[in-house]
Amino acid sequence: MTAGLEQTNLFKPITVGKHTLDQRIAFAPTTRFRAADDHTPSDLMLQYYSDRAQASGTLLISEATFISPRSGLYPNIPGIWNEKHVQGWKKITDAVHAKGSLIASQFWFLGRVGSPELLKKHGLDLVSSSALYGSEDSKKAAEAAGNPVRALSEEEIKSIIYEDYKNAAINAINAGFDYVEIHSAHGYMLDQFLQPVSNQRTDSYGGSIEKRARIILEIIDLLSETIGAEKLAIRLSPWAKFQGIKGDEDSVHPITTFSYVVNELQKRADYGKQLAYLSIVEPRISGGRDIVGLIADLNISDVVGSNDFVKSLWKGAILQTGNYTYDSPEFKLLKSDVNGDNRTMIGFSRYFISNPDLVERLKKGHELTPYVRSLFYATHNYGYNTFPNYGKELQYDPQAEEKRRPVSLV
Repeated sequence: MTAGLEQTNLFKPITVGKHTLDQRIAFAPTTRFRAADDHTPSDLMLQYYSDRAQASGTLLISEATFISPRSGLYPNIPGIWNEKHVQGWKKITDAVHAKGSLIASQFWFLGRVGSPELLKKHGLDLVSSSALYGSEDSKKAAEAAGNPVRALSEEEIKSIIYEDYKNAAINAINAGFDYVEIHSAHGYMLDQFLQPVSNQRTDSYGGSIEKRARIILEIIDLLSETIGAEKLAIRLSPWAKFQGIKGDEDSVHPITTFSYVVNELQKRADYGKQLAYLSIVEPRISGGRDIVGLIADLNISDVVGSNDFVKSLWKGAILQTGNYTYDSPEFKLLKSDVNGDNRTMIGFSRYFISNPDLVERLKKGHELTPYVRSLFYATHNYGYNTFPNYGKELQYDPQAEEKRRPVSLV
């Protein structure tokens, strides 16, 4: 055992929107492929989120969740577009609230990195800001499926904003979520619009930074009116090089692009439309290696860039994520960031997977159980709900858990 983090700001309350959290540890989104085949939340997910809500006053952010069929269609990813999804998620949010914790729904639209084969099967096109691929492999997969990527029309963009995102936001609130987090990071569709390497449009949604950011800000403005800005958040990754996004190699420097977006969000806050929090991915991760941007282990020499510019522009609550455990048990960088002001939360994902009681372990200085990367994206229960709390043992048959598939909650 080492000294815990109980005396740091990590364990001081913080106000996020209209709620107060007991500590500043958040469960960051972890894509896990454990929903039912029709994208309804499952029995496995119910236990997974409930276990990680065990420390009262913790913020959980759901795995990225499809807002509509045309938003992606990877298998066994949860959705939030129909009533069955709402009923399934309601059981999970009720379980989280019963533990005294809070939960956000993260909205996902894949764009050009969606599954061309599954989309084709459902009569849907592979779409993006422009008819550009993130890699040669993705191009080959789309062409092999007979579903080449195409650029969205302005009419389709409006439909996605005013139908898909609005419907999902209403559903999320009806499902009991405390917040909605817009996924605009890691090379997914909103990031595809924002980044010049993937957006070569010449209409209202391309060209200048203002036009490339238009879709993001229109979604923010609409959902601020629909559910309230205090229930809304957004995730950005200024330095990420996932899925064809080149970070600091782009023709427009990321600080220029993302400063505009953050400044616009702060302008809205100044006029009474303060978002609950801003989620920022720190530049301490390597490039993605698969369809969901699998994060490689940290090589500190590869770190490029700084998000200090974000904090100089944004005055509200901020959630920082990105390998805060690489120097455990000292946690020097974590301590520096969380103690540097009175508005920073720290998000954990991989170590929250393997430590459902992570909050208590960090508080007391208990050893962390290593995660098992090869089981992140399996579709069974082994490596999902088979990690115990500190000092406890779970009795289970590994072979049986490898056969246990998700069952719809509805």
